[in-house]
Amino acid sequence: MTISYKWLSEYLPEQVEPEKLSKILTAVGLEVESMERFESVKGGLQGLVIGEVLECEQHPNADKLKLTKVSIGEASPLQIVCGAANVEKGQKVVVATIGSTIYPVSGDPLTMKAAKIRGIESQGMICAEDEIGLGSSHEGIMVLDGNAKVGTSAAEYFHPYEDIIFEIGLTPNRMDAMSHLGVAKDVCAYLSYHNKKELRAVTPFKNAFKTDNSSLPIKVTIENKEACQRYAGVTISGVTVKESPEWLKNRLVAIGQRPINNIVDITNYILYETGQPLHAFDAEAISGNQVIVKTLPSETTFVTLDGKERKLTDQDLMICNATEGMCIAGVFGGATSGVKDSTSKIFLESAWFNPASIRKTSFRHGLRTEAASRFEKGVDISNVVHVLKRAALLIKEVAGGEISSDIVDIYPEPKDKTEVAIKYHYLKKLSGKNYHPDAVKKILNSLGFEIIKEGIDELRISVPYSKPDISLPADIVEEILRIDGLDNVEFPGSINITPAIDENSLKESLKEKISTYLVGLGFNEILTNSITNSAYFNEEVLSGTVKMINSLSADLDVMRPSMVETGLEAIAYNANRKVRKEIKRVDDFSFFLKISNPKIATTWT
Repeated sequence: MTISYKWLSEYLPEQVEPEKLSKILTAVGLEVESMERFESVKGGLQGLVIGEVLECEQHPNADKLKLTKVSIGEASPLQIVCGAANVEKGQKVVVATIGSTIYPVSGDPLTMKAAKIRGIESQGMICAEDEIGLGSSHEGIMVLDGNAKVGTSAAEYFHPYEDIIFEIGLTPNRMDAMSHLGVAKDVCAYLSYHNKKELRAVTPFKNAFKTDNSSLPIKVTIENKEACQRYAGVTISGVTVKESPEWLKNRLVAIGQRPINNIVDITNYILYETGQPLHAFDAEAISGNQVIVKTLPSETTFVTLDGKERKLTDQDLMICNATEGMCIAGVFGGATSGVKDSTSKIFLESAWFNPASIRKTSFRHGLRTEAASRFEKGVDISNVVHVLKRAALLIKEVAGGEISSDIVDIYPEPKDKTEVAIKYHYLKKLSGKNYHPDAVKKILNSLGFEIIKEGIDELRISVPYSKPDISLPADIVEEILRIDGLDNVEFPGSINITPAIDENSLKESLKEKISTYLVGLGFNEILTNSITNSAYFNEEVLSGTVKMINSLSADLDVMRPSMVETGLEAIAYNANRKVRKEIKRVDDFSFFLKISNPKIATTWT
């Protein structure tokens, strides 16, 4: 899971330094695997300044070069030789001074040095946009607005976006932390408990939603109430589909997402903000002004957003209009119903789909999307409408338009909250720590739990909808331990273990000696996954392989019939990264093939 420091900080009531935040995240079970600086313009334009061309004359020794004098706000102007045809006296330009490093769009970084060009000393460089990462044009130098102040740093003038990006290792049960808001709630709970003060995450949900008119109502019907327990939608008309504003693009690019257009980008922004997937339909594609949530007959063909025709089963939940399917629910959109450049009316969907149904459909069709990964873990069913309103207001702000219907919210059988009872002696037994009842209640309240009933040695707790994985007393113990800090788990004074007796020790010893001998001859051991990609093999080989019914991913779906393919994967991975340790000689590779698959080795050699 990728988390933006600046984005996360918007939901924290007080500023937390990145290093401290990293320690807090790891302490609450969201292990920080990396923390890196992100720059929308590589190098951050450091060392580049705004200058003014005071003089521009023909270079005495070259027809295509100009000799310029450029002021950068210092006592003496710089003499710079420039090859751009469009350089002229009076222009405001970007100057790379001696010692600064520029990062071209293509090519290696270049550090400026004083140099003689055709016999004339040049004290820097007047830059084109592609030479400093601000664009792709190389038709000439960048000419800035005449109001640009000489001597201003380029970073101050252009304001390139900078951020710090955390990569956190998320366990499968932590759906509540698959968003910036969810992570912020954990951080606030930790700070509240350890700093002895009440802190709550800053909510992005405002009470400003209102319907502008009712000109575009869409009727919603849920036929499969088990696979879709809640479905909400709203229409917005008069929108303008265009490129997103810089702030929105910066947020998405920083966490590795490619901006598409303002409508789609907002749905993605909301996904990473709240954890709730949304889908925007072109309202003109909804025939009969009806949305029907149902399954279609087996073997029905459906063309998805990537242009592929897929055959559905009668277990695949679909979002349909009056005549046909429009979207594989919670997994992937259709080729004809999505938002296009010409779209002016949209229907915005927010729903809760059955996790098991979504996971099966996702794997069945090999579609591992961000939406599916969240639905299959269970989203917050109580947040469906709040998120929809938040997204609708953002779309009005960014794309214009009017909200042209009331919120349609179909929720046939409202879910009850899960209730869990936990005894204090059980908490002590599992945690190894004697918690005061007030501390337990403080932690649980800060995480959104409600205390229903309190006894001498027992608490009965109502679990928030945002934590669908919690159903057992042990889960409550884990929550308390996380916020107290996993680093604070007490170790006992002694550990008792019973040594195991290995009946196959001779076999393992022989294996170890052979491995040591081969390493001494210069070989390297490769340990690869026993599950591999069926695409590597032809039908004849696949007929004898063991296929995975519930594969981890579309690329890992069969047990390997030989070690060649997975070995080559490891070799290619390292070779592409200029790490050439696995195969050092041709005879090494020949040996690898022989022990992996003698039939292939004979052909290869």
